[in-house]
Amino acid sequence: MSQITTCSFFKVAGFANKWWALKQMQMGIYSLRGIKGLTFFKILGSGDKNGFSSVPNFGTYVLLCVWNSEASAEEFFQENSFYKSYVNRCQENFTVYCYNAESHGYWNQNKPFVKTKTLNSNEPVLVLTRATIRLNKLLSFWRNVGKVSQSLDDYAGVALSIGVGEWPLIQQATISIWKTQAEMLDYAYKNQNHKEMVMLTRKLNWYKEELFARFVPYRFEGFWNGQDAQKMIDV
Repeated sequence: MSQITTCSFFKVAGFANKWWALKQMQMGIYSLRGIKGLTFFKILGSGDKNGFSSVPNFGTYVLLCVWNSEASAEEFFQENSFYKSYVNRCQENFTVYCYNAESHGYWNQNKPFVKTKTLNSNEPVLVLTRATIRLNKLLSFWRNVGKVSQSLDDYAGVALSIGVGEWPLIQQATISIWKTQAEMLDYAYKNQNHKEMVMLTRKLNWYKEELFARFVPYRFEGFWNGQDAQKMIDV
């Protein structure tokens, strides 16, 4: 068996659906425990900007899952009642299937991702960054992070970028999908705001725990922003 990771994105509307989705960040954990082939999962809320944001977006949520095989993932998406309930409440949703290509750091003292593929510069890449921010560094972090979020706006190579988190303000992450790894690297190493953020992260020691991972997305299912999700990575 070969490990894969899936990211499912849900867009909900209306007070009842938003309230239900918000509650699932805790209640949904019980529905996902013991699922066959599921080795790690997180139900994540989102912010209202492209990157980290202190302002919540109650209309968008993400389910990140690590599977011991694609067959286990497919069985879940076809048969699981919790997932079906989520889809039935959505305006839009899509799932991206990925192989892990690189992972550094920890998530709740775990290393959930196993490398199964190698990235190519001209192929799409999904990037995950995740951190637990030190309580005494919260003010410093949130004063600086907005510049990086804004620098992603209208950047040609990024197909999707969303700030997500387990807990508001403290446990934060970003998930971004890029049309090619080359475009992602161009942003990471040439964008001045991003370079400054990396420098400040090291200098000010913001994070108690952090993880950085890159994935090879190979399958998209569903719709987002009115179009087939597969078209996100069309060059």
